[in-house]
Amino acid sequence: MAEDLKKGYPRNPAGAMKRFCQFLKLNQETVDQYKYWHDRRNIWQEIPEGIRRAGIIDMEIYVINDTAFMILETPVDFNWDESFGKLAGYERQSEWEDFVSQFQITADGRRSDEKWELVERIFSLDESLK
Repeated sequence: MAEDLKKGYPRNPAGAMKRFCQFLKLNQETVDQYKYWHDRRNIWQEIPEGIRRAGIIDMEIYVINDTAFMILETPVDFNWDESFGKLAGYERQSEWEDFVSQFQITADGRRSDEKWELVERIFSLDESLK
């Protein structure tokens, strides 16, 4: 498995974007279930469709031990509060948040943007080389 991780994940950049990084803690006993429900074959189809409709170009979630790490890529003009407000109102979104809460260490009934903690970027190779 570790060797597979060293192959990386191919990306197809779509031009100028903003990136947001977030994390949250998972219940150690249910990490495998959390991964199962986020697999493209098992996720409720309304969820990724709503994420895209809210203006998010791409979203990836990575897991290590009991921590999930999310990367969001958005258009440069993306408005965090407005977009997550829209997302919260989409079909099955609140039901999904309640469902995945059983795998997360967070208060039930919270929106996605309230559960995940934004991470501060402290280094950028591109900016360092300018």
